[in-house]
Order: sequence, then C-alpha cells, then structure tokens
Amino acid sequence: MKILIQGGRLIDPASQTDTVADIAIAAGRIIGIGKLPADFHPNRVIDAQGCVVLPGLVDLCMRLREPGQEHAGMLESEMAAAVAGGVTSLVCPPDTDPVLDEPGLVDMLKARAEKLHQARVFPLGALTRGLQGEVLTEMVELTEAGCVGFGQADVPIVNTQVLLRTLQYAATFGYGVWLRPQDFWLGKGVVASGPLATRMGLSGVPAAAEVIALHTLFELLRGVHRCGTPAGQGVHLHLCRLSTAAGVDLVRQAKAEGLPVSCDVSVHHLHLTDNDIGYYDTRLRLQPPVRQQRDRDALRAGLADGTIDALVSDHAPVGADAKTLPFAEAEPGATAVELLLGLAWKWAEQDGVPLSRAVAVLTQGPAAVLGRSLGTLQASVGRLVEGGVADLCVVDPQRHWRVGPQSLRSQGKLTPFEGHELPVSVCVTLVNGQIAYDATR
Repeated sequence: MKILIQGGRLIDPASQTDTVADIAIAAGRIIGIGKLPADFHPNRVIDAQGCVVLPGLVDLCMRLREPGQEHAGMLESEMAAAVAGGVTSLVCPPDTDPVLDEPGLVDMLKARAEKLHQARVFPLGALTRGLQGEVLTEMVELTEAGCVGFGQADVPIVNTQVLLRTLQYAATFGYGVWLRPQDFWLGKGVVASGPLATRMGLSGVPAAAEVIALHTLFELLRGVHRCGTPAGQGVHLHLCRLSTAAGVDLVRQAKAEGLPVSCDVSVHHLHLTDNDIGYYDTRLRLQPPVRQQRDRDALRAGLADGTIDALVSDHAPVGADAKTLPFAEAEPGATAVELLLGLAWKWAEQDGVPLSRAVAVLTQGPAAVLGRSLGTLQASVGRLVEGGVADLCVVDPQRHWRVGPQSLRSQGKLTPFEGHELPVSVCVTLVNGQIAYDATR
C-alpha cells in the first residue's frame, strides 16, 4: 500500500528533525521525506495539517499477559491498546506463565504477535530458569529464538555469586541484562517507607532497597568490565524503573565513570507520589512503589538531563477482582500503554522540557537501549529515515481526551490516572507501512 502523509510537523530527535514536510510510504518503507518521488501515486492520503508526525514509540516494559494470565489481558486487546497509544515496538518481560525460559515459548509468543500485524514484539528471556535465581537459562538458544536481552522482571536474584556469573556469561556474548534494582530482603513492602506508610499501617520499602542493589550491581559490573572482553562484546546493564533520587545520582555517577549502563523510569513514578494513594487506593499498588515528591522531582530532572534514557509505560493490566482487596493483598500493576505519550507530553508542558526531549525518551532513547539486538531494524526503529521501516504515528496536540474505562482498549481498565485529561491524541499508527490504528475512520 502506498500512503502519503501530508502537511504534518515531523519531529525526529535521532536526526534532529523538526520541520513541516510530507512523507511518502510504499512497500513498508519510507521512500521520501519532503521531496517525494516523481512517480509516487498514493492509494491513501492522510491529512496531517495541524498534527505532529513522530517515529513509532518504543515501550521497554509492557506486559501482554499471554501466556498464562489471559484473565487480565489477551494478546489481541493489549496489542490493540499499544498501537492506539502510538507504540509500534514493545519489550515484554519474561514473567509470563510459564516463564519465558524456553525457546519454544518465545517462538510461540512471537508467532502469535506477528499474526496480529500490529506492534513489533521483542521478548526478554528469563535470566534464570523459572526466575528462581539459581540456574542460568540457555541464553544462546533464547537469543536465536528472538530474545533481545535477559531479565528477572520483578524477582531479585538473592545469590550474589549467581548474579556475578550472569553478568560474566552475558559479557562473553555481548548480551544485555535487564534488572530492576531492589534488595530482596528490604523490598518486601507494599508502599514507600515514610510517614504515610507509618500512618496507614502498611509495610514500607526504604530507598535503601534500591540503593544497596545499585551499589552491588555496579561493583560487580566494574569487576566484569575490568576483566575485558573481545571487541564488540561485553555486557550492557539496563536498570528497569528507577524510583529514588539516590538511585538517579548513582546512575549519573556510573555513567560518568564509563560503565555500560542505561536505565528507565515509568510514567507512574514521573507523575505520582505516595500521597496519591489517599484512602488505600489499590490502583496505586505498584512495583516499585511510588515515592515522595523529592524522588519524583529527581526522576523528572534525570529524565530531562539524559541520566535516564527512556520513559516506559510499565503496562500491567490487572482485573477488578485482583484490585478489590485490602491494599497489601491487591495485585500490583496498572494499565498505562495508551497513556504513555500523553503523560510524556504533559511532563514536557509542566516542566518546560523541549518537546523533542519528550519524544526522544519514547523513541531514540529506548531504541538505543535495544541497540544491536534489533538486528536489521537498528537503523530505523525509533527514527524517521528514508529507506527505513515505516513505523510512525500521527498525533493531534489540539485533541485532548479524558482517561476512563470507556476510552481504553486494553482489557485492563484500572489506572491511577482515571479522570485525568491528557493533552494529545493518536490519530493514526503505522507499523511496517500498514495502518494498525486509525481514529479518523
């Protein structure tokens, strides 16, 4: 199909592009930006005047709930929610049921996703079998099946020797290790430690849980880094969902030191604090827990100055039955992928952050984290480039919308942002040159 996107404002941080231009698409590729081929005759013209054309968003943390948790979300519903939010590439953690620790499970998930012809799915393989933190998985086989890295989802590795071996083994092959920094023993609470936790009688997670885990990871990484690896290899450590001001400072120091580290933060922690829990609102039962305002402000500053590489939805749809429980017993998680762009846009407006930076943390930044694992897509995912794959979205910054159950395509309808007005809407999403979502029809 040949498509012409006409008159839109193109923003692509990777190429430092911010201009009004037309885009010609054919055979799944962008064949012209600005100056179009003379023999180009589109089958469809999309009028993007007054709209902004962005590279397809890349979400580094989205749970699809398949296999094993179909009661909370079906692959069809969550993929539809992704493209409705402008997300064309997503990374799913390995904590499915069964866990993604076998190549056959990865093959099955990718095959199911590809049949839907919607967003591109990049699975994370389990770092240890069953996420038990004891025996390493067959990383080579999982990589050949399509895994872009290896992680533990929300399950810490207690045994430091096992953790060291995972980093050493991953360094041998140049694999990425994705871990959420949280000490196992200190991280068993349900809210952030502080006056609110004490007043509500809820078990707290101190900031030290993240800080101690980061110190451990960085010290182990230094040892692996010092040992040296063949050219082009070495382990890349990606830290998932930072939540503390102290954590941001440690990552900033690690990057200045030259350690191969990247990190992300979720939209929940960018906007919410523990005070938003109110009267035990289980929609705020999240992992990691939202923290105090000073932590939120530090996360915002770290995202703006480049210390934090990517903003993620941390989409984890949860059914009403699992949330209609006492706070400490409620299942953690919330629906968020459709809110990702709007909440990033809102952050930019509130903090005076350039729009290009808000777009970068959803496109260029996460694509850089994936890096070589993208293979032939590395040069075009998260970018608008001639000859690259046509993954993009057209958004209307004048069309605000209010978050509510009826406005969400995800099977999960529970979000702490219900009732919030978001400042931008996705009009059209293209994946591989095909229209995956179209709100104009």
